Amino acid sequence: MNSPALQLLVLAAIAIFLILRLRSVLGTREGFEKPKTQKQAPKRRTGPTLEVIDGGPDPDVTDYVEADSDTGKALSAMKAADRSFNVREFVRGARGAYEMILTGFEKGDLAEIKPFLSDDVYEAFAGVVEAREKDGLSVDFTFVGISETTLVGADFDEATNEGEVSVKFVSESTSAVYDKGGDLKEGSTTDIKKQRDVWTFGRKMGTGDPNWFLVATGE
Repeated sequence: MNSPALQLLVLAAIAIFLILRLRSVLGTREGFEKPKTQKQAPKRRTGPTLEVIDGGPDPDVTDYVEADSDTGKALSAMKAADRSFNVREFVRGARGAYEMILTGFEKGDLAEIKPFLSDDVYEAFAGVVEAREKDGLSVDFTFVGISETTLVGADFDEATNEGEVSVKFVSESTSAVYDKGGDLKEGSTTDIKKQRDVWTFGRKMGTGDPNWFLVATGE
Protein backbone atom coordinates (compact mmCIF):
# COMPACT_ATOMS: atom_id res chain seq x y z
CA MET A 1 0.00 0.00 0.00
CA ASN A 2 1.41 3.28 -1.04
CA SER A 3 1.96 6.16 1.36
CA PRO A 4 -0.96 8.46 0.21
CA ALA A 5 -3.51 5.68 0.60
CA LEU A 6 -2.21 4.87 4.05
CA GLN A 7 -2.51 8.51 5.10
CA LEU A 8 -6.14 8.59 3.89
CA LEU A 9 -7.00 5.50 5.93
CA VAL A 10 -5.42 7.01 9.02
CA LEU A 11 -7.31 10.30 8.59
CA ALA A 12 -10.59 8.44 7.99
CA ALA A 13 -10.08 6.39 11.15
CA ILE A 14 -9.38 9.55 13.16
CA ALA A 15 -12.53 11.22 11.73
CA ILE A 16 -14.74 8.22 12.64
CA PHE A 17 -13.26 8.17 16.14
CA LEU A 18 -14.01 11.88 16.68
CA ILE A 19 -17.59 11.52 15.43
CA LEU A 20 -18.28 8.65 17.82
CA ARG A 21 -16.83 10.67 20.74
CA LEU A 22 -18.97 13.69 19.95
CA ARG A 23 -22.14 11.57 19.76
CA SER A 24 -21.42 10.03 23.14
CA VAL A 25 -20.85 13.43 24.76
CA LEU A 26 -23.58 15.55 23.11
CA GLY A 27 -26.18 12.91 22.50
CA THR A 28 -28.73 12.90 19.68
CA ARG A 29 -32.25 14.39 19.24
CA GLU A 30 -34.68 11.51 19.12
CA GLY A 31 -38.30 10.66 19.98
CA PHE A 32 -40.42 13.22 22.04
CA GLU A 33 -37.56 15.38 23.24
CA LYS A 34 -39.07 18.77 24.23
CA PRO A 35 -38.09 21.35 21.63
CA LYS A 36 -36.70 24.69 22.68
CA THR A 37 -39.42 27.07 23.70
CA GLN A 38 -39.79 30.31 21.83
CA LYS A 39 -40.90 33.54 23.44
CA GLN A 40 -44.50 34.20 22.61
CA ALA A 41 -45.64 37.62 21.65
CA PRO A 42 -47.90 39.19 24.31
CA LYS A 43 -51.59 38.58 23.74
CA ARG A 44 -53.48 41.51 22.39
CA ARG A 45 -56.29 42.83 24.57
CA THR A 46 -59.68 42.49 22.97
CA GLY A 47 -61.73 44.13 25.70
CA PRO A 48 -61.91 47.78 26.77
CA THR A 49 -59.17 49.15 29.00
CA LEU A 50 -59.62 51.67 31.76
CA GLU A 51 -57.68 54.88 31.41
CA VAL A 52 -57.39 57.99 33.50
CA ILE A 53 -58.43 60.88 31.30
CA ASP A 54 -57.52 64.43 32.14
CA GLY A 55 -60.63 66.51 32.69
CA GLY A 56 -62.72 63.45 33.67
CA PRO A 57 -65.26 63.30 36.52
CA ASP A 58 -64.00 64.71 39.81
CA PRO A 59 -64.41 62.11 42.60
CA ASP A 60 -64.64 64.95 45.13
CA VAL A 61 -67.94 65.80 43.40
CA THR A 62 -69.14 62.36 42.26
CA ASP A 63 -68.81 60.95 45.79
CA TYR A 64 -71.87 63.07 46.62
CA VAL A 65 -73.85 63.79 43.43
CA GLU A 66 -73.92 62.89 39.74
CA ALA A 67 -71.35 64.89 37.80
CA ASP A 68 -73.81 65.91 35.06
CA SER A 69 -76.58 66.94 37.47
CA ASP A 70 -77.31 70.63 38.11
CA THR A 71 -75.82 70.28 41.60
CA GLY A 72 -72.73 68.50 40.23
CA LYS A 73 -72.17 71.19 37.62
CA ALA A 74 -72.56 73.93 40.24
CA LEU A 75 -70.04 72.26 42.56
CA SER A 76 -67.55 71.85 39.69
CA ALA A 77 -67.95 75.52 38.75
CA MET A 78 -67.36 76.52 42.37
CA LYS A 79 -64.17 74.41 42.50
CA ALA A 80 -62.98 76.04 39.28
CA ALA A 81 -63.62 79.51 40.71
CA ASP A 82 -61.95 78.72 44.03
CA ARG A 83 -59.17 76.13 44.09
CA SER A 84 -59.31 75.94 47.88
CA PHE A 85 -62.89 74.66 47.85
CA ASN A 86 -63.16 70.95 48.64
CA VAL A 87 -66.57 69.28 48.85
CA ARG A 88 -65.50 66.62 51.33
CA GLU A 89 -64.01 69.19 53.70
CA PHE A 90 -67.10 71.37 53.31
CA VAL A 91 -69.45 68.55 54.32
CA ARG A 92 -67.26 67.73 57.32
CA GLY A 93 -67.26 71.38 58.38
CA ALA A 94 -71.02 71.66 57.85
CA ARG A 95 -71.61 68.84 60.33
CA GLY A 96 -69.63 70.66 62.99
CA ALA A 97 -71.34 73.97 62.21
CA TYR A 98 -74.78 72.37 62.43
CA GLU A 99 -74.18 71.04 65.95
CA MET A 100 -72.65 74.30 67.15
CA ILE A 101 -75.30 76.58 65.65
CA LEU A 102 -78.27 74.42 66.67
CA THR A 103 -77.01 74.14 70.23
CA GLY A 104 -76.36 77.87 70.45
CA PHE A 105 -79.83 78.67 69.13
CA GLU A 106 -81.68 76.27 71.44
CA LYS A 107 -79.81 77.58 74.47
CA GLY A 108 -80.29 81.17 73.40
CA ASP A 109 -76.54 81.86 73.19
CA LEU A 110 -76.45 83.77 69.91
CA ALA A 111 -73.25 85.72 70.57
CA GLU A 112 -71.11 82.63 69.95
CA ILE A 113 -72.78 81.70 66.67
CA LYS A 114 -73.47 85.15 65.19
CA PRO A 115 -70.23 85.16 63.11
CA PHE A 116 -71.52 82.09 61.24
CA LEU A 117 -74.97 83.44 60.42
CA SER A 118 -76.16 85.68 57.61
CA ASP A 119 -77.97 88.83 58.73
CA ASP A 120 -81.38 87.41 57.81
CA VAL A 121 -80.85 84.15 59.70
CA TYR A 122 -79.47 85.95 62.74
CA GLU A 123 -82.51 88.23 62.90
CA ALA A 124 -84.85 85.22 62.65
CA PHE A 125 -83.02 83.37 65.41
CA ALA A 126 -82.88 86.46 67.60
CA GLY A 127 -86.64 86.95 67.22
CA VAL A 128 -87.34 83.43 68.51
CA VAL A 129 -84.95 83.80 71.44
CA GLU A 130 -86.42 87.17 72.43
CA ALA A 131 -89.94 85.73 72.33
CA ARG A 132 -88.92 82.92 74.66
CA GLU A 133 -87.32 85.30 77.11
CA LYS A 134 -90.38 87.53 77.02
CA ASP A 135 -92.57 84.56 77.95
CA GLY A 136 -90.13 83.55 80.69
CA LEU A 137 -89.28 80.25 79.03
CA SER A 138 -85.98 78.42 79.31
CA VAL A 139 -84.70 75.41 77.35
CA ASP A 140 -82.64 72.47 78.58
CA PHE A 141 -81.12 71.16 75.34
CA THR A 142 -78.64 68.32 74.78
CA PHE A 143 -77.30 67.45 71.36
CA VAL A 144 -76.88 63.67 70.98
CA GLY A 145 -75.52 63.28 67.45
CA ILE A 146 -76.03 63.32 63.70
CA SER A 147 -77.26 60.13 62.03
CA GLU A 148 -77.36 61.41 58.46
CA THR A 149 -75.65 64.11 56.41
CA THR A 150 -76.63 64.44 52.75
CA LEU A 151 -75.63 67.10 50.24
CA VAL A 152 -78.92 67.88 48.48
CA GLY A 153 -78.25 70.93 46.32
CA ALA A 154 -75.86 73.62 45.14
CA ASP A 155 -76.06 76.84 43.15
CA PHE A 156 -73.34 79.06 41.74
CA ASP A 157 -73.72 82.57 40.30
CA GLU A 158 -70.83 83.08 37.89
CA ALA A 159 -71.58 86.81 37.66
CA THR A 160 -71.06 87.40 41.38
CA ASN A 161 -69.03 84.25 42.26
CA GLU A 162 -71.53 83.53 45.03
CA GLY A 163 -71.98 79.87 45.86
CA GLU A 164 -74.61 78.12 47.98
CA VAL A 165 -74.68 74.50 49.14
CA SER A 166 -77.67 72.84 50.84
CA VAL A 167 -77.21 69.93 53.25
CA LYS A 168 -79.82 67.72 54.90
CA PHE A 169 -79.13 66.76 58.51
CA VAL A 170 -80.93 64.13 60.56
CA SER A 171 -79.98 64.59 64.20
CA GLU A 172 -80.96 63.34 67.63
CA SER A 173 -81.30 65.44 70.76
CA THR A 174 -83.25 65.98 73.96
CA SER A 175 -85.09 69.22 74.67
CA ALA A 176 -87.17 70.31 77.65
CA VAL A 177 -88.93 73.69 77.90
CA TYR A 178 -89.63 75.17 81.34
CA ASP A 179 -91.81 78.13 82.26
CA LYS A 180 -90.73 80.97 84.51
CA GLY A 181 -91.75 79.00 87.56
CA GLY A 182 -89.47 76.11 86.62
CA ASP A 183 -92.28 73.74 85.69
CA LEU A 184 -91.86 71.51 82.63
CA LYS A 185 -94.02 72.86 79.83
CA GLU A 186 -93.05 70.52 76.99
CA GLY A 187 -90.41 68.01 75.95
CA SER A 188 -88.18 65.81 78.09
CA THR A 189 -84.60 65.64 79.27
CA THR A 190 -84.47 61.89 78.67
CA ASP A 191 -86.59 61.17 75.60
CA ILE A 192 -84.46 61.44 72.48
CA LYS A 193 -86.19 63.01 69.51
CA LYS A 194 -85.15 62.89 65.88
CA GLN A 195 -84.98 66.15 63.95
CA ARG A 196 -84.63 66.74 60.20
CA ASP A 197 -83.25 70.03 58.84
CA VAL A 198 -82.10 71.29 55.46
CA TRP A 199 -79.62 74.12 55.87
CA THR A 200 -78.09 76.22 53.13
CA PHE A 201 -74.62 77.67 53.51
CA GLY A 202 -73.19 80.35 51.26
CA ARG A 203 -70.08 82.38 50.57
CA LYS A 204 -68.34 84.27 47.80
CA MET A 205 -65.85 82.02 46.06
CA GLY A 206 -62.29 83.05 45.26
CA THR A 207 -62.02 85.81 47.87
CA GLY A 208 -59.49 84.09 50.12
CA ASP A 209 -62.05 83.95 52.95
CA PRO A 210 -62.94 80.26 53.48
CA ASN A 211 -65.75 80.93 55.98
CA TRP A 212 -69.28 79.84 55.11
CA PHE A 213 -72.42 81.44 56.52
CA LEU A 214 -75.78 79.87 57.23
CA VAL A 215 -78.09 81.71 54.82
CA ALA A 216 -81.31 79.67 55.03
CA THR A 217 -82.97 76.94 57.13
CA GLY A 218 -85.79 74.56 56.26
CA GLU A 219 -87.08 71.04 56.69
